[in-house]
Amino acid sequence: MNERPAIEARGLTKRYGAVEAVRGIDLAVETGEVFGLLGPNGAGKTTTVEILEGLRPRTSGEVSVLGFDPAVNSREVKNQIGVCLQATNLPDKMKTHEALELFDAFYDRHTDRDKLLKRLQLWEKRDAFYKTLSGGQKQRVALALALLNDPAILFLDEPTTGLDPQVRHEIHTIIEELKAAGKTILLTTHYIEEAERLCDRVAIIDGGKIIEQGKPREIQQRVLGLTVVEVTASAPIPPENLPPLVQGAKCSFADNGRTISLQTDEPAAAVVELVRYVDGCGLKLADIHLKRPTLEDVFIELTGKKLRE
Repeated sequence: MNERPAIEARGLTKRYGAVEAVRGIDLAVETGEVFGLLGPNGAGKTTTVEILEGLRPRTSGEVSVLGFDPAVNSREVKNQIGVCLQATNLPDKMKTHEALELFDAFYDRHTDRDKLLKRLQLWEKRDAFYKTLSGGQKQRVALALALLNDPAILFLDEPTTGLDPQVRHEIHTIIEELKAAGKTILLTTHYIEEAERLCDRVAIIDGGKIIEQGKPREIQQRVLGLTVVEVTASAPIPPENLPPLVQGAKCSFADNGRTISLQTDEPAAAVVELVRYVDGCGLKLADIHLKRPTLEDVFIELTGKKLRE
């Protein structure tokens, strides 16, 4: 018998008067996977996550988190999940270790606070006032607070927004370590590269509905299955007598005719044909570039928007 998903929602809706923020979402997050929710601002991501966390009531639909309904068994759910919000604000003169002690008292489940501080590179800042911490350190404190109860599920709402690339990389490494430790993670993000790096599966939300979901590579192949092949020569490439494989593809020229770009579902064969053609024309090969469709390409294709809009 298959294990029940760690998180499950069926027909989930949320209305605010005449406004339907969530419009019949179905999703299942398996135990031990990193699942990403992607969508522009106002798509319904945060509302959906807050319903799953038990922070917001739903209008209709069914929800199960670790086998519990968060609207009915709020305490049971909250005792087994960790939540890291996009922005966590603590009193300026609260020390790091004091914040952990306070939040730890809210749970029945506990972990070693000192070990957590060391793991998140906060040991040297355990006696520092919150107001003296950098943005990256504050976000690591937020992660520490979310991990105090050794949660089975971790909800991360845009955990790296506004952080510099180095700190973002540090947070990514922590998330990968948590995944390796068997944690189930539901992640919302505005960064496509973050979703591609971290997520086993993603769901794209727009207008309160999931419009596509699956493994990133599968979605890319399903929605935009063609690879872009670009070949650049030392001089303009003659557009006449192109190989049949190239003639049958959507192609264009750039760099005053030196670069030919085409979309194909046979990238390896296209590269071979183009290189042979360029060589047959007596030209030197300057560059070859393959570009597979990204989640950003898929997102724009499906919604007509960029993720950060």
